[in-house]
Amino acid sequence: MALIRVEGERSRKLLTSAGFSVVNKGMGIKMANLLEVNNLKKYFPVRSGLLGLTRSWVRAVDRVSFTMAPGETLGLVGESGCGKTTVGRSILRLIEPTGGEVFFQGVELTALSKRRMRALRPKMQVVSQDPYSSLNPRMVVLDLVGEGLSEHGLARTAQEKKDLVVEVLERVGLSADFLYRYPHEFSGGQRQRIAIARAIALKPELLVCDEAVSALDVSIQAQIINLLMELRQESKMAYLFIAHDLAVVKHISHRVAVMYLGQIVELAPTAELFARPLHPYTKALLAAIPVPDPEYKRERLILSGEVGAETIPGQGCRFAGRCPQAGEECRRSEPPSVCVGQDHEVKCFYAG
Repeated sequence: MALIRVEGERSRKLLTSAGFSVVNKGMGIKMANLLEVNNLKKYFPVRSGLLGLTRSWVRAVDRVSFTMAPGETLGLVGESGCGKTTVGRSILRLIEPTGGEVFFQGVELTALSKRRMRALRPKMQVVSQDPYSSLNPRMVVLDLVGEGLSEHGLARTAQEKKDLVVEVLERVGLSADFLYRYPHEFSGGQRQRIAIARAIALKPELLVCDEAVSALDVSIQAQIINLLMELRQESKMAYLFIAHDLAVVKHISHRVAVMYLGQIVELAPTAELFARPLHPYTKALLAAIPVPDPEYKRERLILSGEVGAETIPGQGCRFAGRCPQAGEECRRSEPPSVCVGQDHEVKCFYAG
C-alpha cells in the first residue's frame, strides 16, 4: 500500500479525519486497514550436538503478506504444519516474529515495547483449538471470563465484573447459572462458548480463531460458526479464521488465503477461489472435499509425497516436489506472486 508524505500537523489531522491512519514511521500516512501484514517471517532453529549449536533454520512462516478490513473474515487454510497457527501467534506477538511488519490500526506492533503492546491486547484476542487446555481448570467461569476485565481496568468493582460477565455469557448462549462452575463440568461446545465469551468480553476488533471448531462434533461446529457470524454482525469484529476444513471456511469467510510450507500460494475472495482455483495445491484441497451426492463423479487430484520441513537455504517452488504440472523452471526458481484478477493472487508459474 502506497505511503503519502505529508508536512505539518494540520495536513496530518486533515488526512486522519478523512479516513487515513497514521503509521509510526516518519510522517507516513496509509489508508485505514484494520490489519496489514508485510513480509512476516518466523524461523525456528534446528539444533544438534552436545552444545546445541544451530545447524539450520525451519522457515515456519516466510514472507507472508496480506491485509484485513474492519469486520472482514479472512480464512487461512492449509495442511497441518504449513504455518497457519504460527502466523496467528506471530501477529499477536504471542511468539516474536523473526522479521517483517505487522500494522494494527496503523500502529506497527513489531516495534512496540511490551508495555505498549499490553495496552493493545484488549483489541486483539484469540480463541484456541482445545477449549479445555486453554481454560484454567482451577478457575470458575466468573474468573475465567472476568480476569481480562479486571486486568485491563474495564471492571472496577466485583459487582461490575459479575454484571459484565453475565452479559457476555448471555451473548454466547450461556446463563448466569454457570458463573461458579469449573471447566470440567461443561461439554466441549459449552467450553468453547466460554472461551469465546472470554475473548469478546474485552470488545476486541480482531479475533484470531485458531482451529476454533475443529475439535467439536459437526452439530456443535454449526452452532459455534453461527454464533461467530452473529457476533460479527453485532460488533463488526474481524476474524482471522484459521482452519483446515474448507467447507467451514467457505461458509464464514469473505476471502481465503491458502498456505503451503510457510507461504501464501493463493489469495482470493471466497466465491472466486472455490469457483476458479488456480494453484495446483488449491485444486487438490478442493478436490478432497467430500461430496454428499454418491452419484456425482468428480475428478480427484492425488498428490504424491508428504509435506516436509523447509530449511534455509531453499531453492525453487516449495510445492514442486508434489505438483503434477511442475516443470524445470519450478525446481530452479521460486515463482512470484502475481495478480490474475480482481483481488486474486496466485504464486505459480503456470496459473492464469
